[in-house]
Amino acid sequence: MTVGKQEVEFGWFIPTTGDGKYIGVEPERESTADYMIEVAQTAEKAGFTFALIPTGGSCLDAWIVGSSIAVHTKKLKPLVALRPGLIAPVLAARMAATLDVISGGRALINVVTGGSPSDLQATGDPLALAHDERYGRTREFLHIVKSIWTRSNDSGEKFLAGGGYHYGGDGKVNFKGRYYELENGAGLPLPVQQPHPPLYFGGSSEAGKRTAVETSDVYLMWAEPLPWIEEQIQEVERIRSEVRAEKGTVRELRYGLRAQIVVRPTEEEAWKEAWEIISKVEPDAVEWSSHRFKETDATNQQRQNQLREGSRDNGYLVGPNLWAGISILRGGGAMTFVGTPGQVADRLLEFVDIGISSFILSGYPNLEEAQITGDLLLPVFKEKLAQRTNQTNQTNQTNYTNQTNQTNPTNPTNQEVTVEV
Repeated sequence: MTVGKQEVEFGWFIPTTGDGKYIGVEPERESTADYMIEVAQTAEKAGFTFALIPTGGSCLDAWIVGSSIAVHTKKLKPLVALRPGLIAPVLAARMAATLDVISGGRALINVVTGGSPSDLQATGDPLALAHDERYGRTREFLHIVKSIWTRSNDSGEKFLAGGGYHYGGDGKVNFKGRYYELENGAGLPLPVQQPHPPLYFGGSSEAGKRTAVETSDVYLMWAEPLPWIEEQIQEVERIRSEVRAEKGTVRELRYGLRAQIVVRPTEEEAWKEAWEIISKVEPDAVEWSSHRFKETDATNQQRQNQLREGSRDNGYLVGPNLWAGISILRGGGAMTFVGTPGQVADRLLEFVDIGISSFILSGYPNLEEAQITGDLLLPVFKEKLAQRTNQTNQTNQTNYTNQTNQTNPTNPTNQEVTVEV
């Protein structure tokens, strides 16, 4: 799928804490290896190109799940989390490169700098309560990881038959910063994707946005009303301009959106299904979640809190076909697109118009909703996107033809001039 030269990708979600139709109750299905692989295979067949594997204290380990999925799918790309501060950067580089090798170049990396303070404290992170410092550490971490991935490419590193390895002399990495120090660092294997697997990154604070600009390939945001997302993109572009002025370099950066989805043939069916998801949530669970959300130092979660509280008296409707109901209990990307295939496709295209090219979706339960979304939404979105792209190309070609005819005396009869757009 393309908009001009911009490819639009759709990812799905792997439930690693159980799954089911309802939230706020015990999971109806356990996250067994068989079930998660089935979700991944269903998403692949439904037309999704990658799968987000979550991370956090309540989740199964993303790397083990991602490896399992990689060997049981053919094209689906596992998006797994690197967590600076919880793993050494050279080891992280080796793990990611290994996943890239065993998947045949399908690894995607989700850089997770923060999380809830309680989760970070539970892991022993010394910067659990130091929000901006975590981003400084992340920049150092990713500098080392990228150096391990790229500096050794032409330096003769290789595995030796029968065991062992050889590191070329010119590819060693030396680094001394505030959080990390490394002497003669090196790692194998080399990633299949060059220069390295794509890095996805989220963080709505100023520090988070700057880190994304300096290090990542895709900047991820949790779904919000269209003007809010447009404002965030403008802020990131401002920071890109500042970084360009400071360092004289320009990095390509794409934008992504994480959301829930409920799509059905009729709008009435869709909204019925959406409200059904939260129909078993108990009041004390809502109160406990509200207290937990207020403790966060994550700017993106604070924004989600604002949307939820501001829409409570309006049935949690925060925008056209955009609903905050699931956020009464679920943290993170809880905002939900609800409607018919045509309605939801139109909403997504509005986000494409402001720069979004990557969508990560999920639903309850993820197995069935992957199939439903793939059957109902993706074909409609593709068709609408193709129509818009063709119309844009035709308009551009017409404009170019008219301009050429006005200025080119060798075409006085206004014959059509065909150009590649």
